[in-house]
Amino acid sequence: MTQMKDVYQSADWKTEKHVPVIEAPEKVKKAECVQVKVVVGKEIPHPNKTEHHIRWIDVYFHAQGDKFPFQIGRAEFTAHGESTQGPDTSGVYTCFEATLCFKTDKPGTILAASYCNIHGLWQNAKALAIT
Repeated sequence: MTQMKDVYQSADWKTEKHVPVIEAPEKVKKAECVQVKVVVGKEIPHPNKTEHHIRWIDVYFHAQGDKFPFQIGRAEFTAHGESTQGPDTSGVYTCFEATLCFKTDKPGTILAASYCNIHGLWQNAKALAIT
């Protein structure tokens, strides 16, 4: 039986356009607001066409010692050029990036996942230390 862990893909974001890139500090002060920006297609642009696009990005924080991660937020991308005139005719296209903020008093891992309507689920992670 297939499990979620079996369908998430990962790679170096510098060579793979689907991987969510996590831009966040490596360490913050306890209870300080952590700004996290996640971008898909940072180094190699991902297509944004009606037939091939990124649908969403999810961001989680898994605090060290906790069993489960906390969902920080989700960005959904719904403008891919479609209109009543047909595919790629509207001229309106979403940019695949999201900025979220959260506070924590524990170190842990920022996790990001993205979904491409053709190439599936992609993931990335970044450690966060507390000073």
